Amino acid sequence: MRAKAIMVLGTMSDSGKSAIAAALCRHALRMGMRVAPFKAQNMSLNSHVTPEGGEIGRAQAMQCRAAGTESHTDMNPVLLKPTGEGLMQVIVEGKAGGNFRAREYYSRKADLRRIAQAAYDRLSERFEIIILEGAGSPAEINLREEDFVNASMAEHAGARCVLVADIDRGGVFASILGTVQLLAPRHRALLAGIIINKFRGDVSLLDPGIKEIESLTGIPVLGVLPFLEDLQLEEEDSLGLRGTEGGLQAVLDIAVVRFPYISNFTDFHPFTRIAGVALRFVSKPERMGNPDLIILPGSKNTRHDMEFLRRSGLEKVLISAAARSIPIMGICGGYQMLGKTIRDPQGVEGAPGATAGLGLLDIETILETHKELARVKALNRAFPFLAAGQECDGYEIHMGRTITLSPHLPALELIRKNGQACSEPSGSVSANGLVFGGYLHGCFDNPRTRHGLLAWLSARKGLDWSAQEGDGNKRDDQVFDRLAEALAAHIDLRPLF
Repeated sequence: MRAKAIMVLGTMSDSGKSAIAAALCRHALRMGMRVAPFKAQNMSLNSHVTPEGGEIGRAQAMQCRAAGTESHTDMNPVLLKPTGEGLMQVIVEGKAGGNFRAREYYSRKADLRRIAQAAYDRLSERFEIIILEGAGSPAEINLREEDFVNASMAEHAGARCVLVADIDRGGVFASILGTVQLLAPRHRALLAGIIINKFRGDVSLLDPGIKEIESLTGIPVLGVLPFLEDLQLEEEDSLGLRGTEGGLQAVLDIAVVRFPYISNFTDFHPFTRIAGVALRFVSKPERMGNPDLIILPGSKNTRHDMEFLRRSGLEKVLISAAARSIPIMGICGGYQMLGKTIRDPQGVEGAPGATAGLGLLDIETILETHKELARVKALNRAFPFLAAGQECDGYEIHMGRTITLSPHLPALELIRKNGQACSEPSGSVSANGLVFGGYLHGCFDNPRTRHGLLAWLSARKGLDWSAQEGDGNKRDDQVFDRLAEALAAHIDLRPLF
């Protein structure tokens, strides 16, 4: 038995496809159905490690939480991660398949289509309903023949499609009409309805436009979804990257360096939910100020982004901050930049060579073709914001081996990788304990780890951190329920279900 299928298409990127797919996942779950998300091909620098140690886009991991199911590589069989210089890393069925230019990638589209369809078919055997998400717009006529993520995937799945249009940006009716008219006739026939998304104001003012667009397209508008404030869902790419001012009572100021190739910035998403924390993304030296903590995040091109720090003047700002005892934390690529040198003898990120790092940690990194993908559990050994021996968890996604240049206590001891017991040192801490880093993504999803950092930063200012962060998973559930309830209240779902 093949699962029932619903596909969410959009008139453009960032129209709200991911959020509406999550809402449909939660709606199906509340109906008592076994539901899973699916996106044939995703392009994102934010990724997630599945239980089997594969890599998929964070949006599908978020939709899994909405669906109440565990993530799997079949839910996002092809993931593209731009690396710069016209190259992108292609992740196939959870594993890195190499770096390719666009033309090289397109030459492989036939094989990737078969892989994506096979992944969908496997998923379809395990669930009652699949919520598929398209990518960008289905009306990119220059890419239509090779496209296997939008209407052609809906065709394979036998999906009923809904077209999502973002009215908040303006031009909503033109974008709907243009998209529908540019679809091939057989793909146009798959559209069960249209959703107008992110509307602010009196919906009755749209009635004349809705009637005319229905007449012009022959497709019903299933409803108008209001602009939902404060959803704070994880963003798929840097189009939606934003921080938070932490309200009038902000106690802590955390500055995250915004690299050109910033990746996995969802590591800091939990801080956007906490009153009293101002989280800022900084790309210019004059915007750094005097934060309580500076974080160097992940990067998909570490050497390029290290040169960005140098050219922009941020390198001098960071070295000055370290001299003024402002704590600096590096995660993954950001951790590599804190060291003496980043070596790339095999040209993993571009031309072979070496780049000097910030020199704030006595380490160096050698980039390698092997990609480390693992869910890990660790014990704290030297991070100053956690008690000795405190357990923390997260995941690793990196291409590179970091070695220490002098004896020191590692930041963490890994005790489990992908469910298997181990004992491995990981990460580094400076002699004064104020510069530190490692490869652990997602560690701040854990309330104890997050609270430990905020309490330590507060204590350094002579303050007692008493804010209640709450349970992030419980808050996610509330957001997914809110999305599903808004969908049921404003959208006629009968043509889809």
